[in-house]
Amino acid sequence: MLCGLLESASCGKADSYFGRPWIADFARYLGVALDGEIDAPDFSARYFQAVLAEGRAGSEIFGLRVMFETLDELAARLDTLFPGIQQLPDRIDRAFGRPLYIHLSRQDKLAQAISLLTAQQTGLWHRHADGSELERTAPHRDPVYDYGAIREQVERLEAQDEAWSGWFATHGIAPLQLTYEELAQQPQSGLRTVLARLGVDVARAADIRPGTAKLADRRATEWAERFRAESAQP
Repeated sequence: MLCGLLESASCGKADSYFGRPWIADFARYLGVALDGEIDAPDFSARYFQAVLAEGRAGSEIFGLRVMFETLDELAARLDTLFPGIQQLPDRIDRAFGRPLYIHLSRQDKLAQAISLLTAQQTGLWHRHADGSELERTAPHRDPVYDYGAIREQVERLEAQDEAWSGWFATHGIAPLQLTYEELAQQPQSGLRTVLARLGVDVARAADIRPGTAKLADRRATEWAERFRAESAQP
């Protein structure tokens, strides 16, 4: 949602360009020939230039979405492109210019875990604002409640938040903190906050609405209630 809002405000086109599972797909989409391995220096250099152009989307700002589990891949790829720079934040500065770090997290980890599990099971990850499908990765199948899988997701999400907080602290970075709940309730306010920190005219936020719809439904609420009840059992 945040990436879409920023793109609508002509502030880059953030995506998971350096998530290893998706690099080959991005390369095909961007027209970058994959003649050998995705770790080949020649491919990395060409891919990096294509990503810079795509992530700017004709604007003055480059956008990048990074999940903690893809941070090592970003570090390794930038180390290949910019050898001799020891710290990842310094490599990021060299590659993209001085960044605004935004730590976007969800307070309700149980709801997030259920959404993730449902997406993995059904194959549907995002809907357009009008309800039509935006991103599907697999044919539809009905979701099935799984206490263990939900608990595992909750623990993973909590660990990721802690890991990001530790990484920022280690490198002396004070990111802009946003929560999904705040952004979902007041998307324009959240967008204006980001634009102001980017030094961009906040008037760009006028009339911009989220391009995605919430996927959670009554089933998600029922699963959350069932999970809490089962967690409370001795």
